Amino acid sequence: MASVMALPAQAHKVVVSAYAEDTYIEGEIGFSSGDMAVDTVVEVFDMDGNKLGETKTDEDGVFQYTPKQAIALEFRANLGQGHIATYQMEVDELPDIFSSDDVKAENKPNDKIVASTTTAEATASPTAGTAVDPALLQALISQGVQSELKAFKSDIASAVRREVKPLYKEVAAYKEKNDMQSILGGVGYIFGLFGVGFYLVARRKQTNSNN
Repeated sequence: MASVMALPAQAHKVVVSAYAEDTYIEGEIGFSSGDMAVDTVVEVFDMDGNKLGETKTDEDGVFQYTPKQAIALEFRANLGQGHIATYQMEVDELPDIFSSDDVKAENKPNDKIVASTTTAEATASPTAGTAVDPALLQALISQGVQSELKAFKSDIASAVRREVKPLYKEVAAYKEKNDMQSILGGVGYIFGLFGVGFYLVARRKQTNSNN
């Protein structure tokens, strides 16, 4: 049975976001009213308009897509009644799956240099009382710290994304419902209250001085 998404009775702006999640891209599509785009096809294009693939949102309006190459992407979904959701993701926002090999390749020569230096130092200075080269010690410590950070990098990034992800929809919905006109109106109302307060204080002081 075909699934039909219930659209809002009133016109609402589309809220769409996407972000790297481990080895894939995860995104959300919905409306500023809080309604999500359920079971909606999401097409993926490059910046030249060539279609690369497609995916579909789940019951929470969430979609997932695994990029095949390191290029900028555009996600597009037709929500009906003139609502088109589009979101562009730059190359530096993609998951780290394309840069991991390069990082390993860059680190391998350094590892060999440190290892060979360590072996040479151990061979030349077998006694325990020999002073350690500060530069070598710094290189070893730096290598150890980088290895530890690399091991926890994905866990830290995932934890941060989980905490930040709920804010995407809230901020977007707030921006849609509280446009500049509403904000300026609220500021004017506050200044108006201050004006009334100052007026009452001035009248009270004037009355007291007359008495």
